[in-house]
Amino acid sequence: MATPVFMEALSPTMEEGRLVRWLKREGEAVTAGETLAEVETDKAVMDLVARADGVLQRVTMKEGDTVPVGKEIAVIGVPGETPAAPVAKSTPAPAPAPPPAPAPPVVSPTPSPEPPAPSRVRASPLAKRMAREAGVDLKLVTGSGPGGRVVRQDLAHAPAAPAPAPLVAAPVPTAPVPRPPSHVPISSTGYEDVPLTQIRKTIAKRLATSLGPVPHYFLTTVVDMERAAEAREALNKTLEQGERVSVNDLVLKATALALVRHRACNAWFADDHIRYWNEVHLGLAVAVEDGLITPVIRNADAKSLSAIGREARELAALARARRLQPAQYTGSTFSVSNLGMFDIEHFTAVINPPEAGILAVGAMVPQAVPVDGAVVVRRRMRLTMSCDHRVIDGATGAAFLKTLKDMLENPLAMLL
Repeated sequence: MATPVFMEALSPTMEEGRLVRWLKREGEAVTAGETLAEVETDKAVMDLVARADGVLQRVTMKEGDTVPVGKEIAVIGVPGETPAAPVAKSTPAPAPAPPPAPAPPVVSPTPSPEPPAPSRVRASPLAKRMAREAGVDLKLVTGSGPGGRVVRQDLAHAPAAPAPAPLVAAPVPTAPVPRPPSHVPISSTGYEDVPLTQIRKTIAKRLATSLGPVPHYFLTTVVDMERAAEAREALNKTLEQGERVSVNDLVLKATALALVRHRACNAWFADDHIRYWNEVHLGLAVAVEDGLITPVIRNADAKSLSAIGREARELAALARARRLQPAQYTGSTFSVSNLGMFDIEHFTAVINPPEAGILAVGAMVPQAVPVDGAVVVRRRMRLTMSCDHRVIDGATGAAFLKTLKDMLENPLAMLL
């Protein structure tokens, strides 16, 4: 019996997906749980897996197509079965149909020969990806999963396959520095129409539901970062090679601790209530190739500076590779956007609903300022908080910013 393959909702806010590429072709055998295609959602590139064993009989959508959630994109059938006509659906289904129950055995005097077993290796999608990235030949790995399936744990001591040329790993950025979008292609017609990507469509929708309906107001303060910079330099001398604390890490840690003291800013707005969070989950705005995504550092107030730095770098790398999972970019209670690495000294950020606030961080720049009757050069930084006036009053936001400023100007205050 044929099993239709539907475009699944691979993220909580996904309404449609773009088929990046098919990993299986018509006529190839597939196993339940095996990756059929890569799909670009509104946040990342995700794996679409098979929900039944069989053969990929028919592919109805080609690479590059944008497909609504619930629409049929392929059919998995029994080997030797004639492909059925496409399934007509009056309304899109949010989830794929469950695997069909096995058909009852057919009694026959002459047993039918079983189809030859495919020569491919049975492996989980994660194991396949890890093997591909590490250069491991799955044929040399003994699987410990069901039916001899290769799983992640089996790759721990697996031998690497010989490669024709050494692979050079792309360096992981030492800080979550956003990357500006690539240049728009130039044509001879005087302009170039570029279709919206899924992430750009989502950004457009989110901005329309934020900057218009949400009553923004902005608070700016200037922080003397001299002590924080000195503390960071001292800390980095004590850390192991490859680890470091960035200015952004200091801002994230101080923001998390300030939110603990000012729960009125660590909140969500809903139509009929305000939710005040007891946990601090910080959203970290990261620029990707064609937009912006905000991975989440969960329970940031309870994590050390070095742990925040490691997690921020890992999440930023996954975001740029479009490999974030939904749990890694949903549920933030407050967000931080830093453009200081682009020499931007001051800007305002747009609130990410349902959050009630977001912090915009500018560049740390040396400035001549009066200190004890003398003019000295100090490193200073502007912070601008965007507030939802339905949740955060002016005095409330100002009190939060004062606590944040005190912590950054007096790093030891983070230990109290």
